[in-house]
Amino acid sequence: MSTPAHRKTEKGEARMSREEILRKNKQYIFSCVTNFYTDPLVADHAKGQYVWDSEGNRYLDFFGGILTISVGHANPNVTGKIKDQIDRLQHASSVYPTAQAVELAEKLAQITPGKIQKSFFTNSGTEANEAAVLVARMATGSFDIVALRHGYSGHSQLTKSLTAMAPWRKSGVISVGVSHALNPYCYRCPLGMTYPSCGVACANDVEDVIRTATSGSIAAFLAEPIQGAGGFITPPKEYFKLVFNIVKKYGGLFIADEVQTGFGRTGKKWFGIEHWEVEPDIITCAKGMANGVPIGATLATPEVADGFKGLTISTFGGNPVTAVAARATIEVIEEEKLIENADKAGNHFRHKLEELQQKHALIGDVRGMGLMQGLELVKDRKTKEPAPAETNQFMERSRSNGLLIGKGGLYGNVIRLSPPLNISLNDVDEAVRLMDKSLSEMRN
Repeated sequence: MSTPAHRKTEKGEARMSREEILRKNKQYIFSCVTNFYTDPLVADHAKGQYVWDSEGNRYLDFFGGILTISVGHANPNVTGKIKDQIDRLQHASSVYPTAQAVELAEKLAQITPGKIQKSFFTNSGTEANEAAVLVARMATGSFDIVALRHGYSGHSQLTKSLTAMAPWRKSGVISVGVSHALNPYCYRCPLGMTYPSCGVACANDVEDVIRTATSGSIAAFLAEPIQGAGGFITPPKEYFKLVFNIVKKYGGLFIADEVQTGFGRTGKKWFGIEHWEVEPDIITCAKGMANGVPIGATLATPEVADGFKGLTISTFGGNPVTAVAARATIEVIEEEKLIENADKAGNHFRHKLEELQQKHALIGDVRGMGLMQGLELVKDRKTKEPAPAETNQFMERSRSNGLLIGKGGLYGNVIRLSPPLNISLNDVDEAVRLMDKSLSEMRN
């Protein structure tokens, strides 16, 4: 029996069927927009730690819309303030100062490390990174940027040139003034060395790149504290301190791309770079900043921010509704002590994942911090041959068992796990149980 193209909601409103949604998605959406799963999941509604599809199936969400749901889906302490603001003032643009934008900027100045004080609001992490590079070039008078291999910075021409993974650069990117240094990928060390006996030799490559692939005077070094799309690659504790000193030696600014690591995701600290005791000149953020409302921000010290020359506006950046959503999200994180929970639940999660690694040979590496944990899947632990097909199979089995997880990495073989910061230990245990079940089913 065929499914009708439309069905009624509880309020009597017409709603497209799953089949109609998928047909129109294929017909009207760019085909380059990637969907998970062989048979895509059509999300219908969500609450807290759960997502329901259009057929009524419930899933425990351990990917959070790509590290974006910080305080749970449809959190009333956020959505309530959004609804109130929509009725009061929905839009103004940056040509009119609003209380909502300056209150958010003031709050960000209070929670960011070091001397960072000023904000430039945009709509996404891509725009935030683009603005960071622009202001760094203007503030320093230099043009060259050094980024890291396996990094991901966005989908504009400039941010694609900062990105260093071929699958994300398929657009004839012209990389002018951008060079890439070796990244601190300890599991697959590009130098064939082992930590800690290596002395974090990969950090020296930043200086080598500056001396050989740039003018010798750089505008900035840009890096994610933990590489997101690259597969939650987590550097050794000494890495960023060493790199910071190199960057300063050659006149550069330090840009911390906190689009995925910011706002308590890594536990203990507001921003990931704080774990490495480095005070950046610029921080970029988005995703978890407003619990799913589109927003981006470039945060900088007054000296750097004031170096931005010429006129600029941001039509939607600092929108009153998105500003209220971000401020409300930060308040929930503070009031419910979710940074502490991210640390506690994250440590529990890490322990359980390491137990899972001992049980399943497919798991070659477990890494990450707080509630940003990754599993690198390999066909053989000795050769470390990537297992992308098995990764896809694991994701399919996990979905069938009611668990949503993500993937990433240059080879498409890293499972990315990022539940809401207010996840419970019981939910962590349930997620691990479902992963264990899924992995066991793959062997049968």
